[in-house]
Amino acid sequence: MADEQQAGLLGDSDLERSAVVANCLMNRERQLAGVNSYERELGFNPLPFLRSRLAEQPPSAVVRWLDLCCGTGRALVQAAGQLAGAGFAGRAVLVGVDLAGMFDPVPASAAGVLRLVTASVTAWEPGQVFDLITCVHGLHYVGDKLAVLTRTTTWLAPDGLLIADLDLDSIRTDDGGQAAARSLARRLRACGYSYSARRHQIRRSGPAVVSLPYIYLGADDRAGPGYTGQPAVSSYYRTDDQIPEQAAGPSEVLYRRS
Repeated sequence: MADEQQAGLLGDSDLERSAVVANCLMNRERQLAGVNSYERELGFNPLPFLRSRLAEQPPSAVVRWLDLCCGTGRALVQAAGQLAGAGFAGRAVLVGVDLAGMFDPVPASAAGVLRLVTASVTAWEPGQVFDLITCVHGLHYVGDKLAVLTRTTTWLAPDGLLIADLDLDSIRTDDGGQAAARSLARRLRACGYSYSARRHQIRRSGPAVVSLPYIYLGADDRAGPGYTGQPAVSSYYRTDDQIPEQAAGPSEVLYRRS
């Protein structure tokens, strides 16, 4: 990457004040099911997924869903209300995290199920593991997308599922720029992720500490529209062959950041 281009990149704090990030509307009004919904974007409804997990677990077990960049949290509020109404208030935990903090009201009946957190996904830590982790169109507005992805992978329960929308063309590297998407997809698959280029969606089952040979340089909020048609953020990395490319046990810290 040219020095003048790298000098214009934004760090996390500046990026979070960007108009592109502050005004993003991708996930603000999304419902749990229906036309504009998580069910449509993810390819399945999280509520039956959680119910099936509850049915498989002993009565003392707790099932958890984490939604990153949750917008107003509308889908979580709807799911929490239905779980509470079905008698699962003590067995289900739903957590939503969003930078804007403009959340829908949480009914009193669902308050024991749902927690909505105003925080940056690049710095927030959950302190627990989850059966389901989702990020619907949120990574389009994050700077260090790979750090969020690899950190989130360590938060999965042993058989937990991670699903996130990810546009690999928005990840630029010094070993090929935008054309390096295929190389990154190969590396992600080698570390245990599955990636659908058609859906722009990445998945993983089960936790790991993932190492990828990239060092984050900064973000560009002037990238213009992504595949969704909305303005998005491009993330820039330098490749570093000294970083081992692998998925390892959760006791090792392998991802590096400049």
